[in-house]
Amino acid sequence: MQTREELIHSLTIIIWIASALHAAINFGQYPYGGFAPNRPGMSRRLIPDPGTAEYEKLKTNPVKGYLKTITPQFQTLIGIAVLEVLSIHSSDEYFLGQREAAAEWTKDKEALKAFENFGKKLTQIEEKITMMNNDEMPYTLLYPTSEPGLVTAKGIPNSISI
Repeated sequence: MQTREELIHSLTIIIWIASALHAAINFGQYPYGGFAPNRPGMSRRLIPDPGTAEYEKLKTNPVKGYLKTITPQFQTLIGIAVLEVLSIHSSDEYFLGQREAAAEWTKDKEALKAFENFGKKLTQIEEKITMMNNDEMPYTLLYPTSEPGLVTAKGIPNSISI
């Protein structure tokens, strides 16, 4: 990096990936992946080749063929449990632009003012997203905040734990 602009660009990418992108992927996966047939943890066999006896069995009873292929019940439960733990917001979680006792992490008044403005901007962004989401299937994955719990499909944590 040679310029301030290059540094800003690089830091913006790092912050995006480690915050909003990660949150949108992570907290949006449970509604789909929590239903095991949508996203089996593994496949125990290959799809049979056309013309084989196994292929004919699959054509005759695709549900039975599918169930013989996907993850066994115990492994499925473990996978769903892990997905649930990764997708839940705790009651004491801070979101991007929030910080308990913000004035304690720096004495730099300019940095504190910038952080305050950033939090206000995120509040405005959330209000704008809320206004735009007036349909039956609102997009919530990039809401800056969330209530505690599972399957909120929103909220960008101030830090990630993985």
